[in-house]
Amino acid sequence: MADTAIVAAKTKSMTIGEGGTALALTALAFVSLVIAAKAYTPEYALHAYLFTAASAAAVIAIVNRYYERAAALPPLTIDGKPNYNMGPVKFATIAAVVWGIAGFTVGLWAALELAFPVFNLDLPWFSFGRIRPLHTSAVIFAFGGNVLIATSFYVVQRTCRARLAGDIAPWFVVLGYNFFIVIAGTGYLLGITQSKEYAEPEWYSDLWLTVVWVVYLLVYLGTVMRRTEPHIYVANWFYLAFILTIAVLHLGNNAAVPVSLFSSKSYIVWSGVQDAMVQWWYGHNAVGFFLTAGFLGIMYYFIPKRADRPVYSYRLSIIHFWALIFLYIWAGPHHLHYTALPDWAQTLGMTFSIMLWMPSWGGMINGIMTLSGAWDKLRTDPVLRMMVVSVAFYGMSTFEGPMMSVKVVNSLSHYTDWTIGHVHSGALGWVGYISFGAIYCLVPWLWNRKLYSLRLVNWHFWVSTIGIVLYITAMWVSGIMQGLMWRAYTALGFLEYSFVETVQAMHPFYEIRALGGALYLTGALLMVWNIWKTLRTPAVEAAPARAFAMTPAE
Repeated sequence: MADTAIVAAKTKSMTIGEGGTALALTALAFVSLVIAAKAYTPEYALHAYLFTAASAAAVIAIVNRYYERAAALPPLTIDGKPNYNMGPVKFATIAAVVWGIAGFTVGLWAALELAFPVFNLDLPWFSFGRIRPLHTSAVIFAFGGNVLIATSFYVVQRTCRARLAGDIAPWFVVLGYNFFIVIAGTGYLLGITQSKEYAEPEWYSDLWLTVVWVVYLLVYLGTVMRRTEPHIYVANWFYLAFILTIAVLHLGNNAAVPVSLFSSKSYIVWSGVQDAMVQWWYGHNAVGFFLTAGFLGIMYYFIPKRADRPVYSYRLSIIHFWALIFLYIWAGPHHLHYTALPDWAQTLGMTFSIMLWMPSWGGMINGIMTLSGAWDKLRTDPVLRMMVVSVAFYGMSTFEGPMMSVKVVNSLSHYTDWTIGHVHSGALGWVGYISFGAIYCLVPWLWNRKLYSLRLVNWHFWVSTIGIVLYITAMWVSGIMQGLMWRAYTALGFLEYSFVETVQAMHPFYEIRALGGALYLTGALLMVWNIWKTLRTPAVEAAPARAFAMTPAE
């Protein structure tokens, strides 16, 4: 009788997560196959087949994993210490590197097309109108998104001293998100788009992303709720704000009615100026919460960790958080100056944009001053230098942005390359550098390796910095010249320059921009080589635990 009880206790059974996910994906595979057979267009049919294949592969992987795993799920703790789940973090880290190279390469290709139109190869799949959103989505959502998922899953475990919530769920988030990237990217090349800035994927892609994002939120919240640390570290506040607000923005801006289950086309429920208002409420806050709040979470963990110093002012970090979260959500209308949007709404967006300068610089000061007592490390640690310079770029971009939102400045800058220069000072300098720094930290920590070469990191820093400077200065000069030429009139009141003349004047600056992009891509390729060599080196022995001095709270 006792032997029977022991056997029964050891009997393996599928968890609700394993069984439920497998059943849901089986149903999705069947529905996708039906859609593929009846799809109105071959492009949509291709995506339906991709959903079928991915769903079937995921079901097979879940079943195989079930048969190969032990009867009991991995324990939450081992010998009293948290049993962290770093598998999804490793996957997202490598995916970020791969997507980063792809996104930077496509961006360089797009820059070359503007300087030398022959690069579009006279093929519709490589036209600027298709590869430009491919570039923006690849660097923002594929590269940046994977960096955010990897770092958020790492940081929430370490700061909460708790294993990630769920067994299948973290893998579903990472793999499901990357499948969304594949569907979105191939859709752009195939001409499937709803033509909304930073929100081009069509309705079925948006539905899939919604499911993935809800699971992401649940995993993150579940991990915070099972924490063994009583305090919720400030980085987790920024990550949660990013996850929750992006969900709300995504649902609001992508509210659409599909033509049919068998058609990729849909119609947005908003129309006219309301659609423009909702789009830029989404568009600006995609910058505010995806490219700012999320990456500030990286800043608040990785810079103190790398510098081995406490956050300069924890009180300032809380003020920074709440001020940023409240103000950012109102700033979208500054994208619609001199349009059909009511003037009061334009002024409201401008006013909140100017006020945003203060909390943004508060965060910048907090990040940079965290190095108090450790400034010497900037000479010897290029990874820390890269992250600190990223915070400087954050400060510069968050000064320039509010300035450009002022109507009189916007009348010159809007629709010109000045905006492109502004966006890339933030994207390449702030988002890119803090991401590279996080990756340089994560790879040795996750794989228990010593970073192959700090000298290569130094080369990466200087080559890409020269690239950024060339890029943004070329676009600043080109944009201001563009705006001045467009508003120049003759004594008789006619336009002084034709549009073709402005394009001709910008050509040398487009060449400089392409050169800057090539240097930035070169720096990223140096990072790939460094990471590859790091992963091929043998693991190092675990260092003995260090006793840290306690720092009094403010």
